[in-house]
Amino acid sequence: MIQTANLGYPRLGQGRAWKRALERFWKGALDETALHETLKTLRTEHLQKQAALGVEWVPVGDFTYYDHVLDLAVDFGLIPERFYTLLDHQPLTAGEGLPLSVYYAIARGHESLPASEMTKWFNTNYHYIVPEIGDDPKPLLLRNRLLEAYEEAKALGIKARPVILGPYTLVSLAKGYSLDRFSHIVRRLIPVYETIFAQLEAAGAEWIQIDEPQLVTDIPADHLPLLEEIYTTLKATRKTLKLMLQTYFESLSHYETIVQLPVDGIGLDFVHGQRENEMNVARYGFPQDKVLGVGLINGRNVWRADLMAKYMFLKRLSAHVPFERMILSPSSSLLHVPISLEPEDALEPALKDVLAFADEKLKELALLAHADDPDAMMLQTYQHATEVRERFLATHPFPAPESIDPAMYERAKPFEERKSLQQEHLQLPLLPTTTIGSFPQTKDVRQARAKWRKGDMSDAEYEAFIKEKIAEWIRIQEELGLDVLVHGEFERTDMVEYFGEKLGGFAFTKEGWVQSYGSRAVKPPIIYDKIEYHEPLTLKETVFAQSLTKKPIKGMLTGPVTILHWSFPRDDVAPEAIAFSIADALRQEVAALEGAGIRVVQVDEPAFREGLPLKQEKWQHYLDWAVRAFRLTTAVAKPETQVHTHMCYSEFGDIIDAIKALDADVISIETSRSHGELISAFEENTYDKEIGLGVYDIHSPRVPDRDEIKQLAERALKVLPKEHFWINPDCGLKTRDIPETIASLKLMVDVAKELRNRLNS
Repeated sequence: MIQTANLGYPRLGQGRAWKRALERFWKGALDETALHETLKTLRTEHLQKQAALGVEWVPVGDFTYYDHVLDLAVDFGLIPERFYTLLDHQPLTAGEGLPLSVYYAIARGHESLPASEMTKWFNTNYHYIVPEIGDDPKPLLLRNRLLEAYEEAKALGIKARPVILGPYTLVSLAKGYSLDRFSHIVRRLIPVYETIFAQLEAAGAEWIQIDEPQLVTDIPADHLPLLEEIYTTLKATRKTLKLMLQTYFESLSHYETIVQLPVDGIGLDFVHGQRENEMNVARYGFPQDKVLGVGLINGRNVWRADLMAKYMFLKRLSAHVPFERMILSPSSSLLHVPISLEPEDALEPALKDVLAFADEKLKELALLAHADDPDAMMLQTYQHATEVRERFLATHPFPAPESIDPAMYERAKPFEERKSLQQEHLQLPLLPTTTIGSFPQTKDVRQARAKWRKGDMSDAEYEAFIKEKIAEWIRIQEELGLDVLVHGEFERTDMVEYFGEKLGGFAFTKEGWVQSYGSRAVKPPIIYDKIEYHEPLTLKETVFAQSLTKKPIKGMLTGPVTILHWSFPRDDVAPEAIAFSIADALRQEVAALEGAGIRVVQVDEPAFREGLPLKQEKWQHYLDWAVRAFRLTTAVAKPETQVHTHMCYSEFGDIIDAIKALDADVISIETSRSHGELISAFEENTYDKEIGLGVYDIHSPRVPDRDEIKQLAERALKVLPKEHFWINPDCGLKTRDIPETIASLKLMVDVAKELRNRLNS
C-alpha cells in the first residue's frame, strides 16, 4: 500500500461545535477552562476520526482557537505594538504564551485598539489574520503549540505529522516591514523554527509538514538562494526528523531548483496544478532521495473523484517516482470543504452519490492507497465510482455558453453622461452615505426563519415579520440621516445561498458549513446544472422598502463571479461557462428591479479579486471573462439607473484596469481593516468613477473611534475627487449587534456631515 497523509481537517466540528464554543466564550457564557476542555474534546474527536478513516499520517497543529497564521505569529512573539497596553507593557517571556484575551483582541479588536488586518488566504474564501512585523523583529518562542499538539496525539496512540507554516510564506503574508528587509526578517525567524523542530524531534516526531504555499506564486528568482539557505539551516541539525515541504493551490514555481532543496519530501498539488506539475516531473525528474507528496484528492470542491482516472494518473506518475516514495494526500487542507455527507439525508440520492466532503475524501484516499497493486475488486471499485460520476454528469449536461451579442456588455451611455442623469434623479449630497446591504440578523430573525422553514410559521406570518423588520430599519436609517438606504436583507440566510435557492441548477445542504473567518461559517450551495431564472429574486422586499421612504433604496444582488466562487461549482465545466449562465439569470433581475422603479442597484463582487489566479500569466484570461460576466449582468440597466458594486479588500493596484472595465457607477471597497493602506493605491493609479472606501471595520465588535473614521475619509479625499467619494462601512452588518451598528453608523454619518459642510463652505 502507498502511504497516506491528510494536510488539515475542518475545525468547525459537527453542528459547528467549535464556532458555538468560541462565541459562548466571547459572550461570557463559557469560562476559559471550559473553553479549553470543549476544544480539546473536539480536537481529540477529529484526530481519532481521521485515524479511523485510514489516514496514516494525521496532521496536528492545524487546529486553532481562531486562525492558524495568527497562532504562529503570537507563538513567535510577533505581537502588534498597540496590544502591549493589554500586557501592561511587560516584556514577553519565552515559554509563557500569550493570554487568550490578548490573542482574541488581535483577531477581533479591543475597545480603542483596532484588530489586525484580515485578508484572503491565497485564492480561497478563508480569511487569515495578517501578521504585523517591523523591520527588525526580535522573535522568541512564547509557546511551542506544535509540540503540545504532537504530544496530545501521541498519547492517543495516533501517528501524527505536525504542520507549521514555513518562514518564507509567513513573512510573505505579513506586513509592516520594508521589502528590502525581507531576507533579514526571514533569517531572524529561523532560530525559532530550529527550536520547535528540535523539541519535536526529541519528543519522537518522525515528519514535520512545512507549508510553503507561497512557492506556487510568481516568486522572484533572486529569492531562490534564500530558500536554499532556509532549508539548509533547518535540515542541518536534524538527525531523525524528516522535513516535508508542502505546497498547494497551484503548480510549483521554479520546479527544477526547488525540488533540489535539502528536505526529505516535497508535496505538490496534482489537482489545481496537475498539468504543470506532472509535466515538470516528467521533464526534470524527481530527486531519488526525496518522498513525493501527491496531492491527489481535491481539497477545495465537493465532487467525488474519478477514481479510475486517479488510478491511471498514479500509474503514469510511478514511471518517474516509485510508489514506495509517494505519500498520497488531498490537494490541500480539507479546511475548505464541509465535514461529512452523513447528515445530508435531504439531498437527491443521485447527487449525493457523486459528492465527497472531508470524511468521504479521506475514504477515497484510503482506496487509492491500494493503487500500487489493486486487486480485481479494488479495480472494480475504482471503475464503479467513475461510472456513477459519469452517469450523473451526463444526465445533467451543462451547455457551452452561446454566442453573446457584444452590445449586451455595454451600457447605453458613458459614465459622465450617466452621472448627470443619475444625479438629476437621485439628488444626492456631496459625500453621500450608504451601507453595504445587510443589517443585524438578530436572534428573533434567525428564530423566525427556522420556524418558517419547519412549517411552524405560515408564509403570510413570515412575510409580515420580514416587513416589520424592513420598516424598522428604514426608520432607523432615516433617523440616522443616511442618503441611500437598503432594505436590510432580513429574508436572506447567506448572500449566495439565498440566490441559489431561487434559481435553478443549485442544490443545498443541511450541515455543509465551511469556515470563512474566525467563528464565521458559510454554507456554499452546489452548482450541478445550468442556472435558470424562474421568478424575481429580490423584487418584493426591495419595492416594499422603497414604498416606505422618499430616499432611494438600493436593490441588492450578489454578482455572478462571487456566486461562482462561493459555491461548489461543477468541476468538469469551465468556470466562465458557469459565470455566464449565472449572469444571464441576474441580468433579468436587474431589469425587473429597474422596471419596478428602483434606480440604484448594487451587484456585489467581494470574491472578484479572490478568484485571480496565483500565477500572473493566467490573470488576463480570468479577468477578461470575469469582467464580461459582470457587465452581462449590469449593462441592461438604463443610464439613469446607478449601478454599484462592492469588493472585499484586495491588492487594488493589481486589478485596477479590470475594475475600471466593470463600468460600475460606484464601487465600495473594504479597506478600514488595512488601516487605510489601500488608499495608497490611488496615489499611484487613477480611478475615474465614484468610489466608497470603507471607513470602519464591521468584522470587529468594537464601535469605531470618530477620529479613525475621519482620518480614513480625509486621507482618501487627498487622492480622490470629492465629487466621486462615498462614505460607507467596510461590509454588510449582518453579524453585528444592533446597538453597536447604530452607534457606528451615527458616527459615520456625523463625520460625513462635518466633512461635507467643510468642503461646501
